[in-house]
Amino acid sequence: MPEADKEGKKFYEGVAQKSELFYIKGSTELDWGMKNRLARIFNPKDGKTVMLAIDHGYFQGPTSGLERIDINILPLVPYVDCLMLTRGILRSIVPPSVTKPIVIRASGGPSILKELSDEQIAMDIEDCIRLGVSATAIQVFIGGEYETRSVINMTKLVDAGLRYGIPTMAVTAVGKEMARDARYFRLATRMCAELGANYIKTYYIEEGFETVTSTCPVPIVIAGGKKINEMDALKMAYRAINEGAAGVDMGRNIFQSDSPAGIAQAIRAVVHDNMKPEEAYKLYEDIKNSK
Repeated sequence: MPEADKEGKKFYEGVAQKSELFYIKGSTELDWGMKNRLARIFNPKDGKTVMLAIDHGYFQGPTSGLERIDINILPLVPYVDCLMLTRGILRSIVPPSVTKPIVIRASGGPSILKELSDEQIAMDIEDCIRLGVSATAIQVFIGGEYETRSVINMTKLVDAGLRYGIPTMAVTAVGKEMARDARYFRLATRMCAELGANYIKTYYIEEGFETVTSTCPVPIVIAGGKKINEMDALKMAYRAINEGAAGVDMGRNIFQSDSPAGIAQAIRAVVHDNMKPEEAYKLYEDIKNSK
């Protein structure tokens, strides 16, 4: 039997134990496992994240920049905080030695040839556990043809995630006929948060975006959307962060750039260091020219 240790002497009776609020918006009352997974996605130093979205192939196929994930995307992993992708790509291409947090695309169904809002939950929560993901992602089509189904899909994923401590990111999908204005995004993001999403991916808008972030009780990360020029992408990220966003989840504006590594590092500097777009653009150009 091991020798019994002596009883401690320093009990710090006059020092109250700290009970700090969790730093991620709307997450104070979550369980430890849920908070820990969110803390992998959102850097504890500043509460922000740079996510790289490469899940487009689940409905678009091998779109430009995603023809070869192993060649085009894996070299970018060191420059981002988190990867958003499908389980097929995760298992077949991403080395298990990659320790960046994974947000897994959990919804699917129709291709780009069909009505995209006709999605279903496309994977089981047990597979999310097997893969060790930090969060799940699901499209929610507020105003779409299958709006109710997509909302219920999200709530089912939220319920499953709550059972096992896995957060849910709701992605507010916007159809071609939907108005992209502050009123719409206040509605869409608030609905997702009210019904349980732990954080939300939505689009940046130039007028009223701060009203979207201020009225949503959980963090918002912005989608990059269609490819725009690098300076505009940096300005969008800078404005979004300074108007209340907790990060970006960019895809095409990174992997379709003429210097994906350069723009990824420039975006990171904007999000985490609050670097001005003009400075970040110079960083992007320096990295591009050095290659």
